[in-house]
Amino acid sequence: MSSSATESATGSRWTSVAEGTGAAFLGIAETVGGMGVLFGRILVRLFALPPRLDYPELKRNLHKMAVKSLPIVVVTALFTGAIMVIQAAPLVKRVGAEGLLGWAAGFSTIREVAPLLTALMISGRVGANNTAELGTMVVTEQLDALRALAIDPVAFLIVPRFIGIIVTLLVMTLYADALALFGAAYTGEGLLQVDTRTFYNGLTGGQLYFGDVADGLIKSLVFGLVIALASCHFGLATKGGAPGVGRAVNATVVASAAGVFVLDYLVGFLLG
Repeated sequence: MSSSATESATGSRWTSVAEGTGAAFLGIAETVGGMGVLFGRILVRLFALPPRLDYPELKRNLHKMAVKSLPIVVVTALFTGAIMVIQAAPLVKRVGAEGLLGWAAGFSTIREVAPLLTALMISGRVGANNTAELGTMVVTEQLDALRALAIDPVAFLIVPRFIGIIVTLLVMTLYADALALFGAAYTGEGLLQVDTRTFYNGLTGGQLYFGDVADGLIKSLVFGLVIALASCHFGLATKGGAPGVGRAVNATVVASAAGVFVLDYLVGFLLG
């Protein structure tokens, strides 16, 4: 192959890379911009006097999102606490620091692991389901029917789901914190023969403060915000019938997970 042909092929590859990178940035900007616009529309309804939202729909979504998510959160939280103890067990045995087991398991669980894993579980269960519901309504023209009846789709459908997801994640994080510590305490008693009273004394008598619990709850609020916005945005932007609903659900799961990890870093950095 001549040098000119090689240079041409190399240039073509670099052009393709540049085009792909640019398209990716434009796609991210479009998604973030769409979520920002939707957030503004939601705030307009929430801060109206009186707030414009459908309360029976809010109650129905809280039951569907929070109550029905409790079993999977319980299982996840119990095993999360157990895993934290299993990871800490070799070091605790090596240095004989059984009294610090509660602090070692509790600090990382409450500040980081419980909010993060709960957010990922809620994203997969609640966020994906919300996108599928809204996407189906869009492709079957149910939202157009609401507008024809002079019903605001944002106030009737989006605001209750937005509030429901945020409240669900906050409450489930509280449950996850308590259950993870419960699982950790009894795993420590079974594996390391550390009495549960010793575990909880180490948890409360160490360097674990209320601010650490508050940090985890603040993270859960931020995670709930991004999951709610992503699921509602992609649901409303669904196109192309049933395959489009599948693509929207996939986009929601990916965007929510990426947003959770990025915001976890940013919020953790800001809170110190």
